Amino acid sequence: MARSFFRKAPQFWEKRGPTALLLWPLSWVYGLVLRIRKLIQDLGLINRQAAPVPIIIVGNIRVGGTGKTPIVIALAQRLAQLGWRPGIISRGYGSSTQTQPVQVRSDSDPMQVGDEPVLIAKRTHEEFPIWVFPKRQQSIKALLKQSPEVNVIISDDGLQHSSLSRWPAREGGRDIEFVVRDGRGEGNGFLLPAGPLREPANRARDATLQTESSSSNKSGLSEEYFEGRRTFALVGTLDAPYQLHHPENTQTLAQISEQYLPDQISAVAALGNPQRFFAALQKQGVTGKWIPLPDHASYTQDFFNGIQSQCILITEKDAVKCAAISDERIWVVPMSLNLPNDLIDWVQSILQRPDPHRYNL
Repeated sequence: MARSFFRKAPQFWEKRGPTALLLWPLSWVYGLVLRIRKLIQDLGLINRQAAPVPIIIVGNIRVGGTGKTPIVIALAQRLAQLGWRPGIISRGYGSSTQTQPVQVRSDSDPMQVGDEPVLIAKRTHEEFPIWVFPKRQQSIKALLKQSPEVNVIISDDGLQHSSLSRWPAREGGRDIEFVVRDGRGEGNGFLLPAGPLREPANRARDATLQTESSSSNKSGLSEEYFEGRRTFALVGTLDAPYQLHHPENTQTLAQISEQYLPDQISAVAALGNPQRFFAALQKQGVTGKWIPLPDHASYTQDFFNGIQSQCILITEKDAVKCAAISDERIWVVPMSLNLPNDLIDWVQSILQRPDPHRYNL
């Protein structure tokens, strides 16, 4: 529902104005459906098969990008450094035409498997097996059959995927549910469609990953609600841009800001929250024309030909969709994310718990 109708977040999601209040009855119905679904799960009426390895879900309760994919990449890399063998699953935006799970490579078609899984494969140099399919349980089976050495699976999104069985850490299990939260917070605090929330703001979670400080909070929950629970602040940094089809050519953002005037620079971002990318550029001293596009938007040569700038900056997520684009003006801005040691230590302590499937009570 959210992906189909709200690829670009409407402004009324950020405050409780007339439009949001008019749509609130539909949000109440949506909330009722969520409560009924949870009751069915609690009664055990849905057959859910537990995975033989721990599952780490990196998700959000707000529609639109909050910065999950860089976290998935960083988490997989840190766990691998510690001796774990991670695998990654994703729904794969655009993969609805698939009839079975598909393994993602760095040269996979983003239109078929999704731009984010391809980005993960490229950034990690295919170090980890990555599988996509809307039915995540089938992706897990395919991944473990192909790569039986995997001993932990990271799910890019999936908090609301009811058939994905989990025993969360807060209840004594080895599975972890992360809620990623950015600077927009919970908006007006309403559920879809009056607000941006897939689930209530006070949804249970094992930890909150805060990618930005929240500038406002109208969800009815104080900031102390999140700070008083397990919360980790994550800080991302923009690295030196590289030329789209000549990645060996790099220059710093400072060099770009010195070489080009603001009216000669354009930045394009097809993200759930493109303003975060533009704000990060501004913090690095880069100013220009900002071109926000709906999340997962595709690109054509004509689109870039129509941009009257000498330098065009795009994200790595957008770059995976530009393989057929020929334009020397395009520079890709990578982002790095360092996870705090206390977060990794806590994750390890959960993963090292005894395997509940080895014991019969």
